[in-house]
Amino acid sequence: MEKTNIGIKPEYLADVAHSLNILLADEHILYVKTRNAHWNVEGPDFHAMHLFFEAQYRELEKVIDEIAERIRSIGHFAVASLKQYLELTRLTEQPWEKNDSEGFIRTLLEDHETIIMHLRDNVTRYAEEWQDVGTSDFITGYLEKHEKMAWMLSAHLTKP
Repeated sequence: MEKTNIGIKPEYLADVAHSLNILLADEHILYVKTRNAHWNVEGPDFHAMHLFFEAQYRELEKVIDEIAERIRSIGHFAVASLKQYLELTRLTEQPWEKNDSEGFIRTLLEDHETIIMHLRDNVTRYAEEWQDVGTSDFITGYLEKHEKMAWMLSAHLTKP
């Protein structure tokens, strides 16, 4: 397959693709952790939180697909194995002490914040260092999605 010439140096496209693959890995780990919360939450707020976590993981499913398609649209391959996700991610897996909604919320909120900080740190880098304003704009949209999802999670917490 011939690669499309989109006016960005090949070495910059490789850097952008690598950065997006790290983001893709983070999104997959967050997705799995959110599914875990959906499946395993317990307590008096079970039904509401079960539905809430489902809405969150469905949003992440869309994000994952769009990031992988962005990687493909710039001529590179998206990572697609659990081994690769675990090698690339900045997030951690952890055992749950309790399956209550507050514990899940706090953990997921931390992960969203990690992703938000990464996106915020790199939005200018895509545009200026790698001369890819398209990806810069693309990740700005995901920055906003994660900010909203983090707000929705933090709204459930009553204390720090």
